[in-house]
Amino acid sequence: MKYLQAILVCIMVLVLAGAANAQQLKFPPGLDRLASKAAEVVDVTMDRQMLNFAGKFLSDRDPDDVEARKLIQNLNGIYVKSFEFDKPGEYSPADIEMFRSQLKPPVWSKMVEARSKRDGENVEVYIKTENGAAMGMAIIAAEPQELTLVNIDGPINPEQLSQLGGQFGIPKVDVQPKAQTSKGPNK
Repeated sequence: MKYLQAILVCIMVLVLAGAANAQQLKFPPGLDRLASKAAEVVDVTMDRQMLNFAGKFLSDRDPDDVEARKLIQNLNGIYVKSFEFDKPGEYSPADIEMFRSQLKPPVWSKMVEARSKRDGENVEVYIKTENGAAMGMAIIAAEPQELTLVNIDGPINPEQLSQLGGQFGIPKVDVQPKAQTSKGPNK
């Protein structure tokens, strides 16, 4: 992953986030050893103070930036670990499972799962709920030579996710809650 791309992904994650109690979701300590194997590493730790600082760089004139500022104003934090390797097999399914094992019901629910046997890409999106409200998001994106884990600490509105797609070089994605997608395929 190019450094500019990684920064843009982090900005998009900022756009998608709000505030919650993410202290419970931790990156496994074993991930640190992957950094020595990786050709490129992105490690983002943005607490409330850093997010407020980042919000100052968003334009007051661009409607997308204005929306992003609204979404991050109550944010507690965004945490990203991303590793790109020169060859497949540098991380194991156990590395992913250490993170995934924390994403259990009833607090966490899997919202999206996309798997491709053709290119080995796997993406999982989990939503944290408290009192019926979405209060956090976790993303696992794994490819044969790349692993990215994201923890967004804050309220998430799934409808806003699809509105904000296409910004910062991120492809447009139509994300709908499971209840809506179970009625049949989207066209």
